[in-house]
Amino acid sequence: MDKVERIGVSLDKSLLAEFDSLIAKQGYESRSEAIRDLVRQRLSSESLLNAKANAVAAVCLVYDHHATMVPQKLIDLQHSHLLQAISSLHVHLDRHDCLEVIVLRGPVGRINKVAEGLLSMKGVKLGKINLVALDPSTKS
Repeated sequence: MDKVERIGVSLDKSLLAEFDSLIAKQGYESRSEAIRDLVRQRLSSESLLNAKANAVAAVCLVYDHHATMVPQKLIDLQHSHLLQAISSLHVHLDRHDCLEVIVLRGPVGRINKVAEGLLSMKGVKLGKINLVALDPSTKS
């Protein structure tokens, strides 16, 4: 850490007890680290509201690999957005279904546009976008 500044926080005893129980289950060694993580999560969530903010996303898709051209369409879409698609993982789930995880990087607005294109493809059964804001000093 660059510089640490100590602060005081007042909490209701029952709220603090619940918080202590939660962070103990999660393996935190201190309240301070748990609070730092909560602050980071909130700042990240706020950053994701800005379409120009840099982020990474894991786009998870379950699709029937027998569906018309879905695998080829997924590959084509990734190649047409080469600067944003930085990795992918393909898993065979059963005789029909596959899981594809595509990692995208770039501005939140562009990631959402590409991800929504993936999720709306015919043959995709389920999908989810998990966005994480990048530190502003991280270049995409």
